Amino acid sequence: MPAARLPFEQSHPLEAPPVRRELQERGPIHRVLTAVGDDAWLVTDHALVRSLLDDDRLGRSHPAPDEAARTGDSVLFGGPHGDFATERTDHARMRALLRPHFAPKRMRALHPRVAELTAQLLDDLDRCGPPADLHRALAVPLPVAVICELLGVPVADRGRFRTWTRAAADTGDRARSEQGLADLFGYGLELVARKRREPGDDVLSRLCATEGVGDEEAAMLGMSLLFAGHETTVVAIGLGALHLLTEPGLWKRLYEDPGRIDGAVEEVLRAPARPSGGIPRYARTAFEVAGVRVDAGELVLLDTGAANHDPAVFPDPERFDPARNAGAHLAFGHGARYCIGAPLARIELHAVFAGLVSRFPGMRLAAETRTLSCDGRAVTGGLVELPVTW
Repeated sequence: MPAARLPFEQSHPLEAPPVRRELQERGPIHRVLTAVGDDAWLVTDHALVRSLLDDDRLGRSHPAPDEAARTGDSVLFGGPHGDFATERTDHARMRALLRPHFAPKRMRALHPRVAELTAQLLDDLDRCGPPADLHRALAVPLPVAVICELLGVPVADRGRFRTWTRAAADTGDRARSEQGLADLFGYGLELVARKRREPGDDVLSRLCATEGVGDEEAAMLGMSLLFAGHETTVVAIGLGALHLLTEPGLWKRLYEDPGRIDGAVEEVLRAPARPSGGIPRYARTAFEVAGVRVDAGELVLLDTGAANHDPAVFPDPERFDPARNAGAHLAFGHGARYCIGAPLARIELHAVFAGLVSRFPGMRLAAETRTLSCDGRAVTGGLVELPVTW
């Protein structure tokens, strides 16, 4: 049987691609072709994905980057990243520099401001009246506003930054991706210079004040946070709202019992069935896993979406069920590379869905679910639009 090619065809935005389901039924690891035709291993089993996410035999770098298999044409996300010789120490340093800014005390202090930003956007939504595009009105602007406030990005610059991050993440246009990344990093250097002259109470100012952190490192860390700190949350809000609005009676039950919101948030994180292929890693050495030999340098895709739909862990995985115990999901990864921003994402998602169901108890979709499309060119996917009315 020829190797399946990514991204797998998905006929419905809320249903797992049939090819992925078939692969998952056949075993835990599979030979596939990436979107650009390179060979890769795709891991679809929850236990194996979880284990390999924290396996030192895999990394983001490659000893010969120009020869490495690629997932797409995005410069930053389509191939290897980092220095093969120093990846582990570089990654440890990055986390050590960023972790204090996402400490529980800081995250708790953010709750009121996130709630305030959410309320402002919901006021605007209410004022403009139905119908509306929830993607444009809420899913995009809230995570952008939150991460920009956290980092100290001026309001006037936020539109440009969003344009650049979208370009950098383009998986099908290498020239656009290169230009977007260059623009984003150039802006980061300008912002670092500004923070050194006029520091504020924000993450980038504190990074600039950290001993041993130069302009380029501060800019790189800041711009990485700008991308990672909003894009996946944009996707989660859109697909999460679609799940909640599609499931009969669920929106009303959340309105009547707000205590269900936390469970709904975890199910929102578990449930998306995006066909991207998962988190890319490169084998730092040859090893055997699940009866398969992985050679040094080979690309291994850890499909957290498939893992989150593993029936051995989540019975009836295609059913969206906020009452299930979804805590074992791998939406934020696992182990040494577990997402530092996970607490922030949860705060935003809770604020969004608590605010939406309380302010708009009669909200409903204004389009057939099957007619909605996801952005296949972006690394993170996600809806292009989400028409709603109330």
